[in-house]
Amino acid sequence: MEGNTKILTVAGKGGVGKTSISAAMIRILTEEYPDARILAIDADPAIGLTTALGVDPTDTLDGIRKKIVGSVEDGRPKEAIEMLNEARYRIFDTMLEEQNFSFLAIGRPEAAGCYCKVNAYLKEVISLLAADFDYVVIDGEAGIEQINRRVMEKVTHLFLITDPSRKGCKVVDTIKEVADELVMYDRCGVIVNRVREESIPHIQIESAEVLAYIPEDPAHAENDILGISVFDLPEDSPVMKGTREALKKMDII
Repeated sequence: MEGNTKILTVAGKGGVGKTSISAAMIRILTEEYPDARILAIDADPAIGLTTALGVDPTDTLDGIRKKIVGSVEDGRPKEAIEMLNEARYRIFDTMLEEQNFSFLAIGRPEAAGCYCKVNAYLKEVISLLAADFDYVVIDGEAGIEQINRRVMEKVTHLFLITDPSRKGCKVVDTIKEVADELVMYDRCGVIVNRVREESIPHIQIESAEVLAYIPEDPAHAENDILGISVFDLPEDSPVMKGTREALKKMDII
């Protein structure tokens, strides 16, 4: 990572609202910094961030990777080399420009077999791309290893998301331990999502500061089912208010 790019990575166990919070971060950044260059990266194979942001990508980074790998397997190494050299431009072509931000989907998990040079090269291309943006928000798959391996070596702000469950809190603590070993980051904090006020005193987070408690929001849950974009949420909705509070505590806004 170069320059003053702020890279916000969102991680946690599945089903705790990582994608909604990632999307809320993107919306808040576009509103707070309308002239900033903002990149949203969907690093979750489920590609849920597309719905949350209301975007419809036609290609993914993994699609580019598979085309390069396919050229090698079909005995066309010269073509594969040319595609690698053009990868940066292909990725720019893959990006969507929506609502004052750019969007890039990583795609499905890597296929079996080792194409380490190809994957390492593409990870380097993504790292180079980050320098072209002021803010990068990564909606990660459950766990931190995938983010470290396939997207970035370093992040500036690590947001760990959990629900009030004991399992979710333990997963957050485990991810923090893994991050301490595998990822270089500047600041880390926890957001507890879908929580009832009476449950807050019983929530045990040992690994990092709790940045915000976001209450249960039946209206937002309904929006998820209907596939309504985060840009259509009211400003005072719990997920928007809680995410804004967390970004303020991390000195991002």
